[in-house]
Amino acid sequence: MVFDVMFLRSCSLAARRICSRAPVQALLRSISTSQTTGRDEEEEKLDLDVWKAVMKTQALPENQSDPSPSPLDCHRELVEMWHQAGKLVPKSITDEQLQDLAVLTTKSAKKKFLKFLAIKEAHKISKKEKRENKPRPERNTDGEERELKNTFLMKFWSGSMDRLQNWRVAQAMRFGQPLVYDMSYERHMTRREMENAVSQLMETEGFNRRSSDPFHLHFCGLTPGGAYHRELLKRYGAETWERMLITDTASQPADLFPREDLVYLTADSHTVLREFDHRKVYVVGAIVDRSIQSGVSLANAKRLQLATARLPLDEHLDWDSGAKNLTLDQMMRILSTVKDTGSWKAALEFVPKRKHCGFHPTRTGKTQSVRTESAAPTNKTDGHKRGRERKTWWEEDG
Repeated sequence: MVFDVMFLRSCSLAARRICSRAPVQALLRSISTSQTTGRDEEEEKLDLDVWKAVMKTQALPENQSDPSPSPLDCHRELVEMWHQAGKLVPKSITDEQLQDLAVLTTKSAKKKFLKFLAIKEAHKISKKEKRENKPRPERNTDGEERELKNTFLMKFWSGSMDRLQNWRVAQAMRFGQPLVYDMSYERHMTRREMENAVSQLMETEGFNRRSSDPFHLHFCGLTPGGAYHRELLKRYGAETWERMLITDTASQPADLFPREDLVYLTADSHTVLREFDHRKVYVVGAIVDRSIQSGVSLANAKRLQLATARLPLDEHLDWDSGAKNLTLDQMMRILSTVKDTGSWKAALEFVPKRKHCGFHPTRTGKTQSVRTESAAPTNKTDGHKRGRERKTWWEEDG
């Protein structure tokens, strides 16, 4: 009996515990089901388009870069694609060159510009290889260069030559004859023509620096920050450009020199420069025009109200064909030579041989007299023959 009573009590306690737990579990089940149903209802009510818009706005601050590629990136990919296709394009291209490429509108113009850059890059690579493959002077076992043999001649170092040339140019800035380059032709040239003009100006400055009696070079009309100024700084470097023994200014030639002393050299002028005047200031237009824009420099000279002249090319050379425009470095060589020697024949040797058939034959008084003497007997013999013919005719009539 006692065992049965204990068993019944234990069963009642277990039942009470189960009954007490059941409402809690039911409550949890009801809460979970209500949450899931609420989520389903919210998901049904949620608009997918709005969700995408929100996600995009949240993703933009993380990726600060513009998702759309820039024009420079597009043209860089175009150059890389053409390079892989085997077309003639440069292997490496700068952002400045990409900007020039983006300005071009037609496909053919872009191909020509890239071909020009590729050829220019190939020339640079070939020059670098030649410079690297150039045989170096032999060195001793200690690593020093071999010394000169015993000789009575003194070695002339390149540094001494540089100091001598710098001294001559410095003296020319003080006492030399000025030579002006008009740099106000930026809008008349393309990018390629601008680079060619700067290359010719560098050749001009180098030849003038090496001459025995150099000019005092003036770069007039050089706009600070302009295309010419940026290209010169790029070629020379900012520090070297500041040390250049030339005068660069944004002023016009008439603002620096008396107007009556200025002579603008242009191929379109009707006045011939027969003698070089050391008291004049000659002005050369710094323009390279492959399309030969005739009359541009003459119009600029008339606008500045300056006297004009042209080199005596027709008077000394048997001109073949083509325009009589010369490069800037050729003009420097011609003017420097005629300044030192006074001979146009020696100066015009720098004109390219492909443009003319040689110099005109010189006609002296002696040759002309010989020709007249040789021509006179011919006339006399002709007269005797005519007289004999007339005599025979009269005799026959008689």
